[in-house]
Amino acid sequence: MGSVRWREIERDGQLLIEEIHKVVVYRFSLGDVDDPEIYAAQPIWEWQQTPAGKFVMENSIEQPSFHRHSNPLTWGYNYAIIAEIEKKKLSEFYLKFGKQNA
Repeated sequence: MGSVRWREIERDGQLLIEEIHKVVVYRFSLGDVDDPEIYAAQPIWEWQQTPAGKFVMENSIEQPSFHRHSNPLTWGYNYAIIAEIEKKKLSEFYLKFGKQNA
C-alpha cells in the first residue's frame, strides 16, 4: 500500500512543496484470539519503543494508524501500521531501517 500527496508550506518566507508518502511501516500477525485489539496493543507498543518505531512516531505528519485484517488461512489477524512521512524523512527511514517487516 502506498499513496502520495503534496502540501504547500511556507518556510523562511518561501513557498515549498512537500511530497508526503503514505506507507506501511510495520506489519505483524496474531493468532486466533478473543479480543484482537487488546492483544495487538503489546506488539504495537513494543514496536514504538524500537529505533524504527521512535523514528516514525517523531517524523509522521499525523499519528500513525493501525489496520486489522482477518487471515482466513490461520484464523488469525494481520496488522499493518501506516504512516504519512515526508519524502526525505521516508528515504532516511529506509536507509536506516530498510523495508524489513514493512
